[in-house]
Amino acid sequence: RVQLVESGGGSVQAGGSLTLSCAVSDYTVAGACMSWFRRLPGKEREGVAAFATGGTTFYADSVRGRFVISKDNARKTLSLQMNDLKPEDTAVYNCAAVRGPCENFAETWPRIERYDYWGQGTQVIVSS
Repeated sequence: RVQLVESGGGSVQAGGSLTLSCAVSDYTVAGACMSWFRRLPGKEREGVAAFATGGTTFYADSVRGRFVISKDNARKTLSLQMNDLKPEDTAVYNCAAVRGPCENFAETWPRIERYDYWGQGTQVIVSS
């Protein structure tokens, strides 16, 4: 059974930084296309950043330039370095992975239905 486990969430003041990690239980999934999503209070889940198998990365406009996604296949870990955090970044952050090939990932990465595996999430709270 594939498991994704997030860690690294917490409370921080605006302008601060946090690094989220997602540990993957399966090497095959760890090498797949993976992404970070978040659910802001009272809103739908949204894509934050994605890492394709070739190493190409994608970002939502709201975090581009502040967040950096990276993946270490050997350590089976997906990370999200979040800098210059804002109160509007307050959310539950989930990592997600695609099973199998990642066709059209550049266009489809923000779509929830694209993913086969999800972690339980980690809370990030940014105070002003």
